[in-house]
Amino acid sequence: MGDSGADAQAAVAQAPHRKIRIGDLLVSNGVISEAQLMAALAEQKKTGQKLGNTLIESGVIDEDRLLAFLSQQLQIPLIDLVRHPVDPQTVRQLPETVARRYRIVVLEMREHDVLLGMADPTDLFAYDEASRLLKRRVRQAVVRESDLLRMLGRYYQDTEDLQNLAGELHQELTDRDVDLQQMLSTIAAEDAPVVRLLQKLFEEAINNKASDIHIEPEEHLLRIRQRVDGILHERVMNEVRIVSALVQRLKLLANLDISEKRLPQDGRFQIKVKNRQVDVRLSTMPVAYGEAVVMRLLDQTAGILDFEQLGLPQRLRTQLREIVRRPHGMLLVTGPTGSGKTTTLYAALNELNTAQHKIITVEDPVEYRMPRVNQVQVHEQIGLTFARVLRTALRQDPDVILVGEMRDLETAQIGLRAAITGHFVLSTLHTNSAVGTISRLIDMGAAGYVIATALQAVLAQRLVRRVCTHCAAPHAPDEHEQAWLEKHCPDQADTDRFRAGAGCERCNQTGFQGRIGVYELLQMRGDLLVALRNQDIDAFAAAAATDQEFVPITSAALELALDGRTSLSEVIRVGGDGDH
Repeated sequence: MGDSGADAQAAVAQAPHRKIRIGDLLVSNGVISEAQLMAALAEQKKTGQKLGNTLIESGVIDEDRLLAFLSQQLQIPLIDLVRHPVDPQTVRQLPETVARRYRIVVLEMREHDVLLGMADPTDLFAYDEASRLLKRRVRQAVVRESDLLRMLGRYYQDTEDLQNLAGELHQELTDRDVDLQQMLSTIAAEDAPVVRLLQKLFEEAINNKASDIHIEPEEHLLRIRQRVDGILHERVMNEVRIVSALVQRLKLLANLDISEKRLPQDGRFQIKVKNRQVDVRLSTMPVAYGEAVVMRLLDQTAGILDFEQLGLPQRLRTQLREIVRRPHGMLLVTGPTGSGKTTTLYAALNELNTAQHKIITVEDPVEYRMPRVNQVQVHEQIGLTFARVLRTALRQDPDVILVGEMRDLETAQIGLRAAITGHFVLSTLHTNSAVGTISRLIDMGAAGYVIATALQAVLAQRLVRRVCTHCAAPHAPDEHEQAWLEKHCPDQADTDRFRAGAGCERCNQTGFQGRIGVYELLQMRGDLLVALRNQDIDAFAAAAATDQEFVPITSAALELALDGRTSLSEVIRVGGDGDH
């Protein structure tokens, strides 16, 4: 690399304010071939890296040659940061986050202009952001990226102290998690039975893989129910007098007002049960004989699932990966409450959660904790609504935004606009089918042409129970099931492949053990887009019915039943009596 002095810096010309395509420049000047460019572009699409880095890593061109070429073509100096003298205060004129994000460094500051070292001098976004923040004319220079990163690490604040402080804070917060076993050794003797009961409740729920615990007082008894695989299992207790102490202890754990029994309250806390970290969302509601409590359990130890663990078919996995890696657009995941929509969204975030992506989520509540992701909890009581947080999130320079739910027109409109203006947006809607999602958006007031521009695809889903493998046996459709098959699947003659669980100890006599997702994916294209722009719901439904790649959710569920993974009764529950 060449050294540069004051004369070279003074001769720096302002870079042209137009988009420069490095690949085309390299090909037109005979530095690389057209075939090499095409291969690099294909690889870049997979990795999301800049083209220059892709060319260097693939060995098509070395870094020194590429930098020298850019310097010559753009008529800007090539500066060796190892030898170039820099004032630390000058470097710190840009925030560290901006310098690292755009790979830029301030090398010289004058009254009317600045000299900016750039790893990619063709990056107009970096140029514009530096101009905006520094409020001076920017003169560009090209520098080696590895040298730039070393300089940033040397001149910005020492990150080791910050790391130590973060570690101390993490330990302090972690120590506040509730360990029921430890609590038993510190509480008063009269409170011990309540804590032991809670410990037993949570241990049993975790062992049964329950998603919810319901505590429901009646006049002479207490019902405690657990939701396992979507079905409630009940236990009746005569000790109704313990309800008050039980609810009071839960309120204390969730930092709720123990004196307020007339109004509903919501809170959350974390507990440790058998060395498992469990996040508990608690909701209280005044009822005739006290307060009813529902606790939603989320086992943080289990981690966030990926597309394979969700049980998505290979075809859908491939399509979804291609969709979520697009630079902008919207993916909507739809289905009723408890159908696993949030789990699917976080599996998609898992695909995108890299150092190159800024991800912001807006949720109510935040269900999963994810490193590197900025997660915001909506709090409507103080005006922190989905729409308000979403507007602020757009000013935080995100690449990907997750909106927990499109609850109203304002939120939907902001999300759609974000999808059009260079962000990838993930969200949910409570609808029964992919086609029904479009009706819902239009009924909310969203314009068809805006939906057509922003929406990439709709994934509708349900959870069906798995047939217990320990007691599964062939199942002949009964009269009701046969009638349903004749109405909805008249061509289905292979009924001897269906299976059902007889019930055993492993599945608690239910015949089912666990759940599996069933999905339908509708991508916006062709006649679907035409119908959308015209806001013609009937034409949209007709176009979806003739889409060769669209497999309705009932058909997908039936395939699972024919494979013996779920029962025909579960298919009917998903398909209902409507047309899907």
